[in-house]
Amino acid sequence: MCKLKFSNVRSVPLSLLCTTNPRFTNAERKLDKTRQDRLYFDSYADVTIHEEMIADHVRTNTYRTAILLNTECIRGKVVLDVGAGTGVLSIFCAQAGARKVYAVEACSISEQAEKIVRQNNMDDRIEVIRGTVESVELPEKVDVIVSEWMGYALLHESMLNSVLCARDKWLRPGGIILPSRAELYIAPICDPVVEDRLHFWYTVKEQYGVDMSCMYDFARKCIMNSDITVNTVTVEDVLSHPARFAELDLYSVTAEELRSVKGRFSCGSFGSAAVNGFCVYFTVSFPCSDKPQTLVLSTSPFKPETHWKQAVLYLDSPAEVKQDTLVSGEVCMYPSEESDRHICIHLEYAVGEEKRQSKTFSIIQK
Repeated sequence: MCKLKFSNVRSVPLSLLCTTNPRFTNAERKLDKTRQDRLYFDSYADVTIHEEMIADHVRTNTYRTAILLNTECIRGKVVLDVGAGTGVLSIFCAQAGARKVYAVEACSISEQAEKIVRQNNMDDRIEVIRGTVESVELPEKVDVIVSEWMGYALLHESMLNSVLCARDKWLRPGGIILPSRAELYIAPICDPVVEDRLHFWYTVKEQYGVDMSCMYDFARKCIMNSDITVNTVTVEDVLSHPARFAELDLYSVTAEELRSVKGRFSCGSFGSAAVNGFCVYFTVSFPCSDKPQTLVLSTSPFKPETHWKQAVLYLDSPAEVKQDTLVSGEVCMYPSEESDRHICIHLEYAVGEEKRQSKTFSIIQK
């Protein structure tokens, strides 16, 4: 459920949310968090965000298919839709035969959800509730929790905490969660666009008679910075098979465990190239009733593009690889000190026999 657009040159429109001063007292931090939450929920009041999400066919159709494949678990049961937005998932659940759906939505888009529910003649089964799932009271426990909670790099925006709260408070024993599992992957990449932008400064003299090659180092420092860049990575730019470094089971993971999601990775390069970054992406899996296999929603660069794209981590300098060069390391994802809704990624990596290096990335523009 990620919904702030990032440009290809890393203009990250999140700075308005980054108002926490490290010298604030705990009380001031709490007030600041309240303001950050308000800004976060207000960002969902615009139609563009919901248009982008629903227009993402991979996302929306996978959820619809997963819900319909679980009709046997949903028919006649009670469903909680966490962060319901326009209510489209709630309607899918009602179409699958749910007896009652509680569509909980904290922002004003809930007013539109109510209209959509009425327009589809579902208001006898779907109840839209304005509020956060942490604060609302339901009249009964639920059999199913559905939520599109995923953010950029899976954990940006920290909405998974709300799903876990709903699980612990409202899910009946034996109930199901859609999706029920998430996995994080990483792969080394060579982004030619970055190299073209850097090489540009060597072409200025030929075009205009002014030597600006001294800008190269400055440009590299600006472009290869510590921002998490949300962008589309093409298959041709991926230099190895992706490696899974973390897995989350939504039936058992705790909010405390989400404060440090980490794992090791190791992969062999496909051929000769210059590694200038890594891409991070995720998958989520939906159980299918009476079937051993699961339905997977993937944001892999090897799969059709989604609005999540991939999270790109640019290195300070490229590293050369050959066929089967080992690229290994460890990734740790954790909430930013400035805002629990924003993530940081600490990357330690080694390419071949080179010395192990590290770099910390943030999705917050400073």
